[in-house]
Amino acid sequence: MELKKLFEGHIEKRQSALEEDLQATGYDALILSSGTPYTYFRDDTEAPFRSVGHFAHWCPMNGPHHVLQVVPGKRPLLIQYAPKDYWYEQTPIGDPHWASAFDLVVAETIDALWAELLTRGISKRTAYVGDEVERAEIQGLHINPVQLLSRLDWARAYKTDYELFCLEEANRVGADGHKAARRSFEAGASELEIHYAFIQAVSMVDDELPYTTIIAFDEKSAILHYHAKRDVRNARVFLIDAGSAAYGYASDITRTYTSSECDARFAFLREGMDRLQQELCADIKPGLSFVDLHLSAHAKLGALLKEVEVFRAGTDEIVSLGLTQPFFPHGLGHQLGLQVHDVGGHQLGPDGTLKLPPTKHSLLRNTRKIEERQVFTIEPGLYFIPMLLRWFRDREYAFYFNWTLIDELTPLGGIRVEDNVVVTADGHRNLTRLYLP
Repeated sequence: MELKKLFEGHIEKRQSALEEDLQATGYDALILSSGTPYTYFRDDTEAPFRSVGHFAHWCPMNGPHHVLQVVPGKRPLLIQYAPKDYWYEQTPIGDPHWASAFDLVVAETIDALWAELLTRGISKRTAYVGDEVERAEIQGLHINPVQLLSRLDWARAYKTDYELFCLEEANRVGADGHKAARRSFEAGASELEIHYAFIQAVSMVDDELPYTTIIAFDEKSAILHYHAKRDVRNARVFLIDAGSAAYGYASDITRTYTSSECDARFAFLREGMDRLQQELCADIKPGLSFVDLHLSAHAKLGALLKEVEVFRAGTDEIVSLGLTQPFFPHGLGHQLGLQVHDVGGHQLGPDGTLKLPPTKHSLLRNTRKIEERQVFTIEPGLYFIPMLLRWFRDREYAFYFNWTLIDELTPLGGIRVEDNVVVTADGHRNLTRLYLP
């Protein structure tokens, strides 16, 4: 199906869902802002701009100050902010796949933009979502109402066919970048050169990527968000966490590779983590708790570490004592969509009630029941992080660890394998493995 038709279906679902949300929360209409630019403290340099997520959920047009007015039973009104400007290029929107879904008006000033809204009429029971609140306050709008935001957050977990297309496309392009990065690593490139290979393959500059790439060699691969790009070469371990974007939707992909010079025990762990990750993906089905899937990851990791004799204990004891925690300190995954760490991951329902992660797994970003059309990451990790392991060295649990082996493997850093999966009626579809082994 062509992209335009997919987007039309997406907007129909958005309008139908919003009518229910407005009725449930007592509002007549919704105004969405794309957002305002952010400048650094005492500086006129702007940070890379990203649209407010809920605006982007309706409209892929990037840029600040745009406004979308949605009134039940009416065609959505999109007011594009397009100032006369000789500092920055003002590109005409042309005829993108989304334009026909809106009544489009162009405003050269913010005053003109809000004047256009007023000529169309603004109900006193209009909700406003965004960060440009001064104008909204002047008009007496209800700014970022919590109950409505909770319902909007909740809905974003269930992807339309249009969104699934965008997410798959982001994975396809991201996979091209990963393949180029791997070839670059195997040719002996540095971290910085591998980064360049990735962005060239995805045809995006850094600001267009959904997040800063992680290109880590050896011990740096145990730093979860390592962002330096060193001029070092010939690593034994290479971890790349990098994604692409398509129509505002993100991919979030991680792979770990080892060279022929790598310790055979670490290479065995890398292969084991890839098998473990795919086993977890195979377990995905509607009705399963994501928390239970996360706990299963720890059990599988404990068994793998036991197999290479990192532990001197049975798997059940390893897990019950929390001995896998220093090796896998983050959550198994998170909601994925317009934001890399997308909203609503801890919600129990549209009313905003939260299900917090277990105390021992406080960094888990997703605690929801797995349901059809959700998209999330599955990214188990295994790291040798001295800071986290030090706590166990100094306590009664020290006996359970093979510290000699741990010290030998620590210079090799860590392993992470991450795919983006969509939940189907009877299981899942792995968007990443369609394009990347």
